[in-house]
Amino acid sequence: MTQLILGQVLTFPGDPFAVPLTQAAHHEVHGAIAVDDGRILGSGPVDEVRAAHPGAAEVDHGDALILPGFVDAHMHYPQTAMIASWGKRLIDWLNTYTFPEEARFSDPAYAAGIAGRTLDLALAHGSTTVTSFCTIHPTSVDALFEAAAARGMAVWGGKTCMDRNAPDDLRDTAQSAYDDSRALLSRWHGAGRANYVITPRFSPTSTPEQLSALGALWAEHPDCLMQTHLSEQVDEIAWVRDLFPDARDYLDTYEAHGLLGANGLYGHAIHLMAREVDRLAEVGAAVVHCPTSNTFIGSGLFDMSLTARMRVGLATDTGGGSSFSMLRTMAAAYEVAQLRGQALHPAQLLWLATEGSARALRAEDRIGTLAPGSDADLVVLDLASTPAITQRSTRAGDIWEAVFPTIMMGDDRAVAQVYVAGRAVRS
Repeated sequence: MTQLILGQVLTFPGDPFAVPLTQAAHHEVHGAIAVDDGRILGSGPVDEVRAAHPGAAEVDHGDALILPGFVDAHMHYPQTAMIASWGKRLIDWLNTYTFPEEARFSDPAYAAGIAGRTLDLALAHGSTTVTSFCTIHPTSVDALFEAAAARGMAVWGGKTCMDRNAPDDLRDTAQSAYDDSRALLSRWHGAGRANYVITPRFSPTSTPEQLSALGALWAEHPDCLMQTHLSEQVDEIAWVRDLFPDARDYLDTYEAHGLLGANGLYGHAIHLMAREVDRLAEVGAAVVHCPTSNTFIGSGLFDMSLTARMRVGLATDTGGGSSFSMLRTMAAAYEVAQLRGQALHPAQLLWLATEGSARALRAEDRIGTLAPGSDADLVVLDLASTPAITQRSTRAGDIWEAVFPTIMMGDDRAVAQVYVAGRAVRS
């Protein structure tokens, strides 16, 4: 049955990093989105959409702003329970908090509980898609995809592979990483809305043999994404240099083993060398900006000018990131860019959290937009969710002045409704 979802509607016919704002964004003050069978049929002025779909049921969100559901392009669902843990540097944080927590995911019941909790928290904050690292345990992957299927969500994820520089109970081998990943890929990739991602954690925790095995698996399944970490902290880069003395740079530790390609997702990418930028751009890879994590762990300031050369996604990086909210993540991205002298417009922030991240996943034909044929994953934002936001937004002269206070100060209270494949998920 066709349903019309009414409110303010914001669409992005263009990339606001590439074309003028007048060409990149379109705002309907009184708009509507037509949805049927979990997909978007079209959007536009409410009278036009009504005329195209006479007799359709309507849900009116008044002055609330309707956007594509947020797309979190890099996170670690097994770190949900340890988010906001005090720490010093990345390696200390991994050893103190991350690895002990991830060891618990050998228990299928524990993994299932955290997977469900993570996805419910994501939905409460308006994120309808997450891209997650799991643990070395195949059961952790099953738990994520089963929880996503129960909620109808499009989710990307994969078994995290590590065969060195990790506790004994969190190590696999080159062969078991290949075998487990291959079996999970066969079971889950393309099953409903599940998308398998080949997942070496990062070069320091994989031997060259394991990296090569995963590179071989990716060559066998080039339609899959591959996710990992790249150049997050300067001491990490020095560690990589010691472990791979023959590599030209950090990226070369992946490239030499078949793990550089157009379907690669490289998280953080803060301290890139010129050659690394050139190679990522040349192959068409994507990098993912994780601003709350980068400031929380003290990693550095991402260079948003990379959007001129490659696809850039946006992510919470839970639990290194300090929030489940993509609103908070957009605010942090704005603050990080300010420190680099790069002022991001609200349109650019919203685009990064929706279509930009969807493009990073090579999934902009399915998620992250309001284009006809896209899955009807939507977030509805109350632009007056708190007294502080209300007193500012009432002075707004246009939609950007109205939405920016919610980006900078909003939280889950601003999320009035969420739709997953056209189904409202908040009571």
